[in-house]
Amino acid sequence: MQPLALFFLVTVAIGGVAWVFLYPILSGERKADQRRANVAKAEPAAARTNARSGQKSRRDIVEGTLKELEQRHRKDKSVSLTNRIAQAGLTWSKRRFMITAGGLGAAVFFLMLITGTGLLVALALAFAASFGAPMWALSFLKKRRENKFLDVFPDAVDIIVRGVKAGLPLLDCMKMIVNEAPEPLKSEFRAIIDTQSVGLPLGEACAKLYEHMPLPEANFFGIVILIQQKAGGNLSEALGNLSRVLRDRKKMKAKIQAMSMEAKASAAIIGCLPIAVMGLVYISSPEYISLLWTEPFGRVMMAGSLLWMSMGVLVMKKMINFDF
Repeated sequence: MQPLALFFLVTVAIGGVAWVFLYPILSGERKADQRRANVAKAEPAAARTNARSGQKSRRDIVEGTLKELEQRHRKDKSVSLTNRIAQAGLTWSKRRFMITAGGLGAAVFFLMLITGTGLLVALALAFAASFGAPMWALSFLKKRRENKFLDVFPDAVDIIVRGVKAGLPLLDCMKMIVNEAPEPLKSEFRAIIDTQSVGLPLGEACAKLYEHMPLPEANFFGIVILIQQKAGGNLSEALGNLSRVLRDRKKMKAKIQAMSMEAKASAAIIGCLPIAVMGLVYISSPEYISLLWTEPFGRVMMAGSLLWMSMGVLVMKKMINFDF
């Protein structure tokens, strides 16, 4: 009985040892455990470092590009007269503009002297004609050109997005805009292509669009192209997002103009009302109102009234103009 029990215990022990050590090898569990361990094993430190460095380098490129553009715009904050003339869409040289402004001032001065106006008044009007009127004309032409640019710029960005999605190079898409777009968009993109053709990178050429067209929309376009050229990325997606932003800004601008139109009409009526009343009084009783420019105290009153009216008009203009 004892040998049989001993044999049974030895057999159970050998079977248990075999189950523990041989079964995982024969059944493949050890290989499965090794495979699961390899899959679940953490990424090597070198690979993690490379991935982080790649993400950090791209982020550094984007931040460096934005800082570079900000510093460039900060340096170019003072716009020269040549750039003002170019932004207004004129092909005049600086010398021609100054000669024209001086000739206009001299003509107004001699005209005032011929009509019998005082010397001080003639000098003041000549100064306004030679300095104020030309700069106002440049600002007016610049504003009108910018509005024309903003009307068609989102469509141009959409053309680039469709062309890039179709497989065309970015430069070919810009050439399509040059061939089909109206002015001033046509001339601005032609300047980008001409700048790129002389050796400047396309991203830098697009960033220079802000110098000729100082608008936030043009700055956005230059930043997107410059960052994509330096750091890579999906250009069609980035420009598609830019197109939506441009259209939303356009809608917001139209909404602001519609909401502020009542205030603008009220300001125009309030500003023109004293002049209209003065004209009606002069028509009905000229002797009564002529004291304002025949008497010294009346001229002082007119000068004070003109000063206060100008200040009121400027304040109302500041109140109804919204920047966004």
